[in-house]
Amino acid sequence: MTTPLPFLQHYSPALQDQVRQLQAQDKLGDYIAERYSQQHLIQTDKALYAYCNDIKQTFLRNAPLLDKAHYDNRLSIEHHALGLNTAVSRVQGGKLKAKKEIKISSFFKAAPAEFLRMIVVHELAHLKERNHDKAFYQLCQHMEPDYHQLEFDCRVYLLWKNEAAARTVAPKILAP
Repeated sequence: MTTPLPFLQHYSPALQDQVRQLQAQDKLGDYIAERYSQQHLIQTDKALYAYCNDIKQTFLRNAPLLDKAHYDNRLSIEHHALGLNTAVSRVQGGKLKAKKEIKISSFFKAAPAEFLRMIVVHELAHLKERNHDKAFYQLCQHMEPDYHQLEFDCRVYLLWKNEAAARTVAPKILAP
């Protein structure tokens, strides 16, 4: 029995086998580069906020306003969080105000443009649908018709980046 691939455990064994085959041939990077060669220019929090608001205004006009969107260095693959949607409650003049915020892992600054869009769409969908249910994924697909393919390919990208990072970690040399 083969062990499940990180980030791809919930996909079919046949699909995982195809990824393993690419992995064995050291072609995961080629697969990603062939499909997603375009880098994005959204490198600042201000640009990310504008990008998120453009998508929100196009698809979610009636959803709550987005108060903040920014990259977060603390979100990582290890913490199983690539993006977060939060409502920060504050008291302002005797009223309780909920500020809607989106945090995107800084990892996506260097990711292909399509993966940034996919993660932003995912977090924006949480403005209307809190749970990862059928309605949530239908909303994601409404905003990004290729959502499911992008999510899968992003997971392949994460696997490839994770392997590359593991290979570059130098082994520790023990002193005599």
